[in-house]
Amino acid sequence: MNTKTIVILGGGVGGIVVANELRRKLPHEHKVVLVEKNAEHAFAPSFLWLMTGDRKADKITKPIRTLVRSGVEVIHAEATGIDIPHRSITTTARTLTYDYLVIALGAELAPELIPGLADAPEAHYSFYTFEGTKKLQQALLDFKGGNIALVVSALPYKCPGAPHEAAMLVANYFSRQGRDGLKDKVNVHLYTPEPQPMPVAGPQLGEAVKQMLTSKGIAFHPLHKLTSVDSQNHTLSFDGKESARYDMLIAIPPHRAPRIVRDAGLSNEAGWVPVDRSTLKTKYENVYAIGDITAISIPGRWKPDVPM
Repeated sequence: MNTKTIVILGGGVGGIVVANELRRKLPHEHKVVLVEKNAEHAFAPSFLWLMTGDRKADKITKPIRTLVRSGVEVIHAEATGIDIPHRSITTTARTLTYDYLVIALGAELAPELIPGLADAPEAHYSFYTFEGTKKLQQALLDFKGGNIALVVSALPYKCPGAPHEAAMLVANYFSRQGRDGLKDKVNVHLYTPEPQPMPVAGPQLGEAVKQMLTSKGIAFHPLHKLTSVDSQNHTLSFDGKESARYDMLIAIPPHRAPRIVRDAGLSNEAGWVPVDRSTLKTKYENVYAIGDITAISIPGRWKPDVPM
């Protein structure tokens, strides 16, 4: 038998599922290799509950080796280069060769794309990483009152409903705090460049989400494109809008495909990886991409009778 090696880059949900499914379905003569820099997998859908203290950190993490099937080779290393002509991957551990490549690295957070956002990382918080969410949890616990600005800094971003859910969870978090009358001392603002919540879902759902935000006392600011952050003066600047002051900044940084994906020539002008929507194949032979780094168009507004 002609033995093949399938390399999967990224140990998030997508990468782990691909590795397990391939191992389950392929004869054991073929190698399935998973490359992930972190030894533990943190379950991102639970980050918002971790933020509010409704989940413990050790309850949403597991060693990656316990999540993959027997027969999957796990390499704890960072992928640093993709050489498509030679079908090789450079990592901090060693160089790998592949017959098939699946890229599941996820979107990279790029706060440096907004002037001032990366200048003082300790001056803002984010629930888009495990470590960032733990810091945000402590910051909410220590907060004494004022304006909390939750800002979508650029489009697109992963999990379209996350900012709105986060804003409502933060508002609810302080509404149940009895200490020092904190409930009446906190104002939650949500800023986004979008015209409404979750535009892809259509105006009806967008209006429903907006009403939910209002019912929680959250000030919703659509069409606010963030242009810069002044962390010393706690000021946000927007394109064509009045600036806003904040006491706590919770930012959703710009997203983009990781550098090694862009350097390999896999991304389009917008920075994402175009794939066939049915097969997830990229423009290169035997190279596939899944998850947040892909560029897949959808047929307008989602409807129950229209497949995604």
